[in-house]
Amino acid sequence: MQAAMSENMSDHSDPGDKYISAYTSWASGGWGANLTGIPSASTTASLSNTLIVGNVEVSAIYREADDTIAVPQSVTQQTRDAWTKWALAAQREDTAGIVQIVHAGRQALGGTGGRGFFGKSIAPSAIGVKLGNNPLERLFSSMVFGTPREMTVEEIGEVAQQFAAAAKLAHESGFKGVEIHAAHGYLLSSFLSPKMNQRHDEYGGTAAKRARIVIEVIRAVRKAVPTSFCVGLKINSADVGGAESLEESLEQVGLIIAEQIDFIEISGGTYENVRFAEGDNPGSTRTAQREAFFLDYARAVRERYPNVTLMVTGGFRSRKGMEAAIESNSCDLIGIGRPAAAFPHLPKDLLLNMDVEDIDAVVELAKVTGNWFVRMLPIKFINLGMDTLYYAAQIRKMGIGQVPKPPPTS
Repeated sequence: MQAAMSENMSDHSDPGDKYISAYTSWASGGWGANLTGIPSASTTASLSNTLIVGNVEVSAIYREADDTIAVPQSVTQQTRDAWTKWALAAQREDTAGIVQIVHAGRQALGGTGGRGFFGKSIAPSAIGVKLGNNPLERLFSSMVFGTPREMTVEEIGEVAQQFAAAAKLAHESGFKGVEIHAAHGYLLSSFLSPKMNQRHDEYGGTAAKRARIVIEVIRAVRKAVPTSFCVGLKINSADVGGAESLEESLEQVGLIIAEQIDFIEISGGTYENVRFAEGDNPGSTRTAQREAFFLDYARAVRERYPNVTLMVTGGFRSRKGMEAAIESNSCDLIGIGRPAAAFPHLPKDLLLNMDVEDIDAVVELAKVTGNWFVRMLPIKFINLGMDTLYYAAQIRKMGIGQVPKPPPTS
């Protein structure tokens, strides 16, 4: 499956012609087709021809960037029409589109959403993003993100309704499901983490209380859409360090599964610990080793909850590596992110093309770094961000009808 990526090319928060162009290309690329070894369980079968689209922000005020798609408080007919066109483009080849929905939380950039540059973002606790330990990194973090404001209980309830409104819009536009983003340090991920959530009320203090907002979001979304509408959830594995944190994480997964979630995607990392970026770049490391990046955590989830449909995203580069992960029962679905931005027809042309031998069904992507000046900067996040910027530029190329390219090897 194609994993969700931030496209950052909206027209006044709506999906415009650039989205139509990009998703028309992806829809014809074979994404979602069956891989060898995928079990035929009903949920997995229904996801076997699926494209996860967008990174849609449920709040038009607290958002990661002003050029993302965001759901307005009052949805106009213009927005509905734009979403319907987007759904038709993404699903034109009988591919089911699932929309990833997110609240940026403390990772909302300063000045976005009309808040003003010094307007505070919101988070479970007033703990800011910390991109490093040296003085320049601390200053950069403060300038870009600032210190968030601790949310009130009333605001937490409003967030659940924002997710529900986004899911309702996705359903009414013709999409087949949503994926609730509770990973990568965004708002819901922050609530789940004991490092970012230091509340002492009903939304913090224990693993179960930290998961409460996620449960309330799932319930609000379920109430807003029909039972046939797919609802998945993306979670982090990166915060899992020792036995105690693993046990707490698995406890939270159990609470989520009890809400009849259709699938769980496992990824990892935050802006502070960009494991999801580094994990998606194998560099010179052999593919088989890199493709196991998040599988250890997936196996722990599988052992505790054998019936949940699991998707793992990050680092997969070869047909054999993907088949091995599925055949070992570590996961049911494979998510592919950045390779899809460089090769929009990757499944049809390579991974699922049986005329291509297994040994050749491998994607090699060079590591993207900044120029000498960027590399000299004592702010690690900026150099790592060059990788993200490169693939975002390839998506924008698709948006204007150009052919994306993989990063140069030298």
